[in-house]
Amino acid sequence: MITVAVLTLSDKGSKGEREDKSGPAIAEMLKGLGKVKYYDILPDDRDLIKQRLLEYVNKVDLILTTGGTGLSPRDVTPEATIDVIEREIPGIAETMRMEGLKKTNRAMLSRAVAGVKGQTLIINLPGSPTAVRENLEVIMDVIPHAIEKIKGDTKECAR
Repeated sequence: MITVAVLTLSDKGSKGEREDKSGPAIAEMLKGLGKVKYYDILPDDRDLIKQRLLEYVNKVDLILTTGGTGLSPRDVTPEATIDVIEREIPGIAETMRMEGLKKTNRAMLSRAVAGVKGQTLIINLPGSPTAVRENLEVIMDVIPHAIEKIKGDTKECAR
């Protein structure tokens, strides 16, 4: 069972002015694949996000963020993630954007990133519950394999 931290980034959500529907959507989709060990809502603050990501690293196998990947001045999740990760995995974000483009041309505006810090996989997801489901659905099958490799599995990857 994969251990997971879900981090919702929302100024309004962190103040209780908006209900977080994306974090619970992630938890629901992960049933059977993983167990959510940590769940937090933080404001869109680069330093706070970075600090929380670093707190989760090596305590969980997977950190999924939701929100803060767009173009508004307060959307800083990708920057905070880049500050933390040691190795980027561009194919994950590229695949999410590619699949998203099949539904809306706005998917090209996502600045989501994915990468590795220590033995933890970190993936940025969009903020809307619908986009969270669509993006997570597209990458769900590769997450267990990615985590195995991050943790040092040496089995051949050939299909």
